[in-house]
Amino acid sequence: MSAVMITRKVRKWEKLPGKNTFCCDGRVMMARQKGVFYLTLFLIVGTCALFFAFECPYLAVHLSPAIPVFAVLLFLFVIAMLLRTSFSDPGVLPRALPEEAMFIEMEIEAANGNVPTGQRAPPRIRNVQINNQIVKLKYCYTCKIFRPPRASHCSICDNCVDRFDHHCPWVGNCVGKRNYRYFYLFTLSLSMLTIYIFTFDIVHMVMREFLLFLIRRDTQFTVLEVLVCFFTLWSVVGLTGFHTYLISLNQTTNEDIKGSWSGKNRVQNPYSHKNIIKNCCEVLCGPTYPSVLSVVIAASAPFQNVVLRLQKTTAPLIPNEHTPDDAKPSIAASAEKSPSPREEHPPAPKVPPLASPETDVEDKTH
Repeated sequence: MSAVMITRKVRKWEKLPGKNTFCCDGRVMMARQKGVFYLTLFLIVGTCALFFAFECPYLAVHLSPAIPVFAVLLFLFVIAMLLRTSFSDPGVLPRALPEEAMFIEMEIEAANGNVPTGQRAPPRIRNVQINNQIVKLKYCYTCKIFRPPRASHCSICDNCVDRFDHHCPWVGNCVGKRNYRYFYLFTLSLSMLTIYIFTFDIVHMVMREFLLFLIRRDTQFTVLEVLVCFFTLWSVVGLTGFHTYLISLNQTTNEDIKGSWSGKNRVQNPYSHKNIIKNCCEVLCGPTYPSVLSVVIAASAPFQNVVLRLQKTTAPLIPNEHTPDDAKPSIAASAEKSPSPREEHPPAPKVPPLASPETDVEDKTH
């Protein structure tokens, strides 16, 4: 019987070495530090439960039955956006395989040339052009990849995240390309819910006369709700206003903190459409990108196939100001001589079928 090597296919999230936890076959992804997320969930559910139990019955009778109905709908929307933000893949970029990292190292050495002993190696960057503006791609020494534009490495989750905004402990996850819109809708709806509960708590206290209201034992929870909403209101509403400002400029929190587009160089934001409506539509109504962590890969892939895949998907190296002059012609010549995708892919070898008992008996007889 001929031996056949069977490769087990796994998904990329199973091989992710970052500091994340997965469940439900990789559909739920969170950071390992989830204590603050549980506190957020407790404050929202607890405050709304007290409002539904003590204020809604009185307000529904004396004002309008639509008050508790709207509060329930708003509460469900807030919880849905919170869970969607917390459990979604923010746009994690998988790390390079050992073969891929070695191939990238070979490209970097070819671009930088031989660095003399004792001299500091030039920074590992690539230049790409976006909207007639040069943007530098930085090399991540942890993930062994050149990060795409606007991507950054999160030190808490230990992953590179595409269009990284920030790591939010209140939702227990990073906020990036795939869950930013849900994070913004969560903060916006939470601001509306906080204002809604705070307003009708004050109305309830006024309708029952404030002095008599404080004497009653069953109204102590209303005072607690007012205090929680009062101290939460400023931070949540302020956070929503800040992200509304960033969305209107098509900018991330990470770029705003670093001053990427408003520093000394006065470089303009190449991702902005110079129009508030277009920027908001792109961020909030743009397409939903699939998660690359759900891609199925082989547990052991041959090195030749990895190199061929990299030659197809990796962009050609662009010489920068740190590239030696003698290395630039070789880079340009290699880019011109690179074969087309049709020529560089040999036909896939045919794997012989597994031997069956009947064929095994025939082989022995012959």
